[in-house]
Amino acid sequence: MTLEIVGIGGIEVCSVSQEDPLAAPLIAELAEEYSSRYGGTREAVFEDLTTYPAEEFAAPRGALLVLVHDGQPIAGGAFRQFDSVTAELKRIWTSSDHRRRGLGKIVVRELEFEIARRGYRKVYLTTGPRQPEAVALYLSSGYTPLYDATLTSLEVGIHPFEKELRVRHDDDRRVPA
Repeated sequence: MTLEIVGIGGIEVCSVSQEDPLAAPLIAELAEEYSSRYGGTREAVFEDLTTYPAEEFAAPRGALLVLVHDGQPIAGGAFRQFDSVTAELKRIWTSSDHRRRGLGKIVVRELEFEIARRGYRKVYLTTGPRQPEAVALYLSSGYTPLYDATLTSLEVGIHPFEKELRVRHDDDRRVPA
C-alpha cells in the first residue's frame, strides 16, 4: 500500500519479519533511544529488544509494519497478541531524521487497521515515564490512560493505555476510532 503524506510523497507500508533488513534501523534506533533515556548500554537494550521471539510479531497473531520512503525505513511499529481479544502495541518508532511529520500517528493507525483485520477488539500498550512524545501520541490517537493522570510521569512509572476498536455499523467490521 502506498500513502501520500504532505511534504514526503509516496510512502509504502510494508509488513516485515523481525529479521528483515527493513526492521534493523527501527530496532537499532530504539535501542539507542531507550539507552539514552533509561540508562544501560545500547548493546544491552538491543539484546533485550531482539530476545522477543520473532513469531510473536508475525501472522496470525501479530505483525511488524515499516513505513518506507525511497527504499529507506522511516517509521514503524509492531503488535502481538495480549489476550484473545486484545493486541499489544510495541516498538513504535520514527527515524530521528523524519520526526514531527505525523508518521507516528500514521504507524499507529496502520497497526490499528491490521489489528482490527485480525479480529482483535481492543489495543493495549505501555510506554515509559521518560517518553512524553509517546504519551502525547497515544492520547492524541484516542487511547485511554490506565493511570492517574494527575501524577507526574515519574510517579506513574510505566504508563499503560488501552483503546476499544469501534464497530462500523455498515459492514460490522472493527475499525480504529
